[in-house]
Amino acid sequence: MLGVGAYNSLQYLALVSSTPVNVTLVASSLSAWMMLIGVVVHREHPTRRQIAGAAMGLIGVVFVVSRGSWEVLTAVRFVPGDLYMLLATIGWAVYSWLLARPPAHMRGAQRPDWDWAGLLMVQVLFGLPASALFFGAEQWAGAAPIQWNVGTLSAVLFAAIGASLVAYRSWGLGVAEGGPALAAFFYNLTPLSAALMSLWILDEVPQAYHLVAFVLIVGGIAVSTSGTGAAVRPARTGVRAADRRQ
Repeated sequence: MLGVGAYNSLQYLALVSSTPVNVTLVASSLSAWMMLIGVVVHREHPTRRQIAGAAMGLIGVVFVVSRGSWEVLTAVRFVPGDLYMLLATIGWAVYSWLLARPPAHMRGAQRPDWDWAGLLMVQVLFGLPASALFFGAEQWAGAAPIQWNVGTLSAVLFAAIGASLVAYRSWGLGVAEGGPALAAFFYNLTPLSAALMSLWILDEVPQAYHLVAFVLIVGGIAVSTSGTGAAVRPARTGVRAADRRQ
């Protein structure tokens, strides 16, 4: 309900009244929420390197969304949609920790004999009613009806395969191998990837701030993971080693 239903619905709802810049800025706080939940709920304190890496990644995101301009950054105004994105981000952090720290009856020998596809299918089955609830509320509030065409169907197909099946599987593997906190650092590559895709699709010329952002975000990942060794791996993860190999 958190990962499949609430996150996607709240993110799309946020973009109705907010801007991609605001949504990206709010979403870049994921690493901070991930570490905070780890401390408060699971008593896992971040290292100084992890805190420094999170700060570097956040600064890198700011460079991307502000296009390296202080004027653009100071012109950002927060709106109600940003609150929806904040709720989505916190929910995603909780979802990620539940992947690595499930309840006792989902650990070890008591865990159902599911492979990764079975586990993802269960998530989808619980997420669909939540998504349907959001959809129904939106239609009841007077949202414009969906206009079905080739473009709409293509977008749905991409979301179903790329942004859902592949992305959720990859995120689950990342959480299983490195833990929620480490996975969150890579989340900051999203706005950078979007910027690079716009260069490719829209023929925009690369700017100096793209390089600065790349160095900061990748540097933040390197700093947060260096010198930690096995410490970045979840100690009691609910995902078995056999599932990781699959």
